[in-house]
Amino acid sequence: MVAPDDLGNLFERLCQADGLAGRIDAFAALIDWTRHGQAGRDARTGQDHTAVVSDRLSRLVLALHGDAALCERFNQAIAAILAEADGTNLFGVAGIPVERSFLAEASDRMLARVLPRPRDDHDLARVLRRLFPSEAAVRRFERMPDTSFHALVQAFAPVERPEQWLPIRRTFADGFRLLALRTAGHGLEPRLRERGGAVRVADDPFLRLQRSSDALVATWESGGDATPQVPTWRDDVAGCQRRLAAMHSHLEDGGINVDIVFAIDVIERCLVRMQDMVAIMLAGPGLERSRAIHALLARLILRHHQDRSVGQLAGANLRLLHRRIVDRSGETGGHYIAGSAAEYRHIWLAAMGGGILTTATAAVKLAIHHLAHAAHLAPAATGMLFGLNYAASFVAMQHLGLMLATKQPAMTAAAMAGVLRGSSGDDRIERVVDQAAAICASQLAAAAGNVLMVSAGAVAMDTLWRLATGHHWVQVDEVEALYLSLSPIASGTIFYAAVTGVVLWASSIIGGWVDNFAVYHRIPQGIAEHSFGARLGRGRLERWGEAVRIHAAGWGTNISLGLMLGLLPAFGAFLGVPLDVRHVTLNSGMFAFAACAHDGPLLSWQAMWAVAGIACMFVLNLSVSFALSLFTAARAFDLPFADLLLVLRGIALRLLRRPHQFVLPPQGGRPHA
Repeated sequence: MVAPDDLGNLFERLCQADGLAGRIDAFAALIDWTRHGQAGRDARTGQDHTAVVSDRLSRLVLALHGDAALCERFNQAIAAILAEADGTNLFGVAGIPVERSFLAEASDRMLARVLPRPRDDHDLARVLRRLFPSEAAVRRFERMPDTSFHALVQAFAPVERPEQWLPIRRTFADGFRLLALRTAGHGLEPRLRERGGAVRVADDPFLRLQRSSDALVATWESGGDATPQVPTWRDDVAGCQRRLAAMHSHLEDGGINVDIVFAIDVIERCLVRMQDMVAIMLAGPGLERSRAIHALLARLILRHHQDRSVGQLAGANLRLLHRRIVDRSGETGGHYIAGSAAEYRHIWLAAMGGGILTTATAAVKLAIHHLAHAAHLAPAATGMLFGLNYAASFVAMQHLGLMLATKQPAMTAAAMAGVLRGSSGDDRIERVVDQAAAICASQLAAAAGNVLMVSAGAVAMDTLWRLATGHHWVQVDEVEALYLSLSPIASGTIFYAAVTGVVLWASSIIGGWVDNFAVYHRIPQGIAEHSFGARLGRGRLERWGEAVRIHAAGWGTNISLGLMLGLLPAFGAFLGVPLDVRHVTLNSGMFAFAACAHDGPLLSWQAMWAVAGIACMFVLNLSVSFALSLFTAARAFDLPFADLLLVLRGIALRLLRRPHQFVLPPQGGRPHA
């Protein structure tokens, strides 16, 4: 960092610099000096300006205004930089993604963060990022008072030297033309035109905008009055914005495509940049123009910094897709929340049926384990067999209308977030807490039904198997190892149960994505209208298409969940990382099979620790999945974090005052949804 008394030396270094690189280095050092510390004693005159100015930037401006010879030499150096550098990318490219797809832009940004980039002193966009090396520096520039920035403009662009900024004026106009061309290019893409409504290309506002922009900037660049052309240009901008609104509406109804969202985001950024630039063209000389320049530069530099952020790109372009997925999950989640005693009984019955079916799933898993051990199958093959077993079971539950408790939190959390977003009024939090209580009671009913019936089913199946074959489904010498694998202290059950919660949440996201994929590509309609209808029957294909429309999300969720549960341990073995899953319902069935073969006291220490492990699985499977899903939904809906804290506080108070509401079936009508 340069010492405060070196301002004069910095001026001399800039004025005497030879070549573009030397001038930019000296100018960067001067700007860096203004960013540190407070003004002290003037290095040139020795006069104390502390009472007059409060920072070094003001001191720099005072030095230029107070010394005509220094100001002349300084402006000659600035003019030399501007004559050699090109600002077209600064105005027309910086801060606006260049690639034409989301994945291409994301990969380009990731490579830019790890690969060294040579300096390019001829590109003012690169120079500007060097002058403002961090987002904090940009924010300080953004907060600079308009009067201070105007004083800086007067020092850097004196009225008596208008020719100094002619190169910037030309590149400013070229950047504006690039923005108009990119806006028209994206807006006239077939996939965007299709989603923006039927409009002739000749009448498309994106094409008209390109023409009116070129006419507007040509008049301004030549020094003419562009004011009469502005109303036409603004009408074209409004037409483009209406087309964008229609595209957003179509995406909400017809499925989200990330590349289309990316293209829309590029168009919106271009329109905002062009509006900022037109404000500069129309601004009169003085403070008004300085204010417009300040606003453009602050936004431009900030966007240029965000250009390198993969997370910011993903957050901006995936939010709409995430919202659709969460909306779909919330719509499904409403079916898992009991709003009346009859619905509560239905959840019990469906969960009991799910528990009975899971008995067969657990039995098949144990059989696959024995087969894999006897045949020395590879972990990947064993994991695939486990995954297919789980997936088949979960899909069967879906089509039989049965319930698995661990799949509910991902759906019910989205439903609760939807209620929070759609609620208003003084009793808003109370209504959300009512929903949370209903979710908890429904969840406990489903979990209890699953665990009770999978345990009873395992005992019944083991009894029948023992009567038929003379031995238990689980070998006696395997009981202790199975108990040990469920123990929360002698194994990684706690960690594995939390991992399983993450898998449950991830499967709901995959299910929502599959549903969006089917809607976006109109797969149900494609099946119904396929040419095979002439052979198979049009009615049959229509039924198949309707089945895809109804069940696509469930198939995606259940198949992905089954395969992830089965293959995750094999994946961990491949990486040499201890990864496994602990699913409460499946492991309850396996525990019941082991308990039937246990040769000793039923309530042995090993058995009690295994039961404690199952209790941990119940808590972690459900809580981790619910928490992740609620956080995801809150991000997708842009819900304030303070609202979530109010909901948690309301739930805690309700739990203390009326704990029965979180266990017993609802006494009134359906909670507000």
